[in-house]
Amino acid sequence: MDVKAKTGIELTESLAMLPASSVSGMYFANKHSHYFAVQDICKDQVDEYAKRKGIDREVAEKWLAPILSYSTE
Repeated sequence: MDVKAKTGIELTESLAMLPASSVSGMYFANKHSHYFAVQDICKDQVDEYAKRKGIDREVAEKWLAPILSYSTE
């Protein structure tokens, strides 16, 4: 099928896709399917996340900014 030549995408030995920005997925449709969205998160959730990741809250807020339920300004 020569996927690499046709798309420029390949798999590493650990099955990661290269280039890293490559995206793939398997999509299944069913009339009983339910979908969900990630809701905005609160400061206590950010604090817990930062603690578990071992990073400062400010760093966590930077990366989670699109889904924060509060302003950091």
